Amino acid sequence: MVGAGIAGAACCLRLTQIGFRPLWIAPAEPVRDKPGELLSAAARPLLAALDAEGLLSASAHRPAHSMFSAWGSDSLAERSSIVHLEGPQTVLHRAVFERALTGLAAQGTELVREPLLRCAPEGQGWRLECENRKVSCDLAIDASGRKAVLVRDRATRFRADRLAALYGFLEQDPGSDVEPTPATLVEAVPDGWFYATCLADGRLALNFYTDADLMRDASGGKEPAWEAVLRSSISVRRWIEEAGFRLPEKPMLASAATTWFAPCAGATWLAVGDAAAAFDPLSSHGMTSALWTGIQGAQAAAARLGGDPHAPDIYARRVANGVQEFLTGRRRIYAQETRFLDSAFWQRRQQPEETVPV
Repeated sequence: MVGAGIAGAACCLRLTQIGFRPLWIAPAEPVRDKPGELLSAAARPLLAALDAEGLLSASAHRPAHSMFSAWGSDSLAERSSIVHLEGPQTVLHRAVFERALTGLAAQGTELVREPLLRCAPEGQGWRLECENRKVSCDLAIDASGRKAVLVRDRATRFRADRLAALYGFLEQDPGSDVEPTPATLVEAVPDGWFYATCLADGRLALNFYTDADLMRDASGGKEPAWEAVLRSSISVRRWIEEAGFRLPEKPMLASAATTWFAPCAGATWLAVGDAAAAFDPLSSHGMTSALWTGIQGAQAAAARLGGDPHAPDIYARRVANGVQEFLTGRRRIYAQETRFLDSAFWQRRQQPEETVPV
């Protein structure tokens, strides 16, 4: 197993449950905040299957009982968690959750806290090299995220868009006497859309999404800055101002493009998480997909090592079907916003999708 993160941890946990002790190459990385805080209610059964649902009870997380959106209308609409049969969604402290899940998974693995230096096919398997460890294996699992260090040379990556994210974590001014509302808000604007949620520790996680080539226009032709991108917002900007949240000097930037590999598995390898397929965060299913592919990938790997030559292909087809279902659902959601059809961002999302190999 190569790569840390949610998918890698889920895959290791499932392999351990089946009876394997995987060697997990997961370089130690500094704990840092990252975008992706809303965990779908559909993830709860997956965590339960891994005996890890208890991680959601940590005080760093909170249930997301209500979500507000200004999408297709200037008015805010509220969606209650009562519509989810599995229960409420969860607003995570992403770093805390990943650290806990990794710690749980590491108990059943041989953990190598070093970066992968080289990887190459060897005989009927693989040769992997770290600074102080070299190993030969029959099957390698790529959980390295969008880097896709194993799969990128063995399959074709496809891309459906160029979505990028500006993100940051806002702290409240110490002099403010306003209690921040524990809510989640999605707001469509001419150049893209905002996502904001109040974390359990009182900070506001703020993300702005637009296409990478439109980012400069969205920020006034300058280096991206919150003051510039927030000028088109009504609801998110009002929340920030009324609650007294302070804008950080400079937002951080990350890819949020929808990409996937076809196929995402072969006879001696398979990919899980973003290394297999990375989705537009509008679905709020990124972490759920990481858990699902981690579990399914582990089961496919175990079956392949147990003598079933078809298991990787079956897994790859299931992931491919999931990608197509996602694209259909995404198209339906974006079609609901028709206020900004003179904008390049929204024009692109009203047209038939053009997936290109990259």
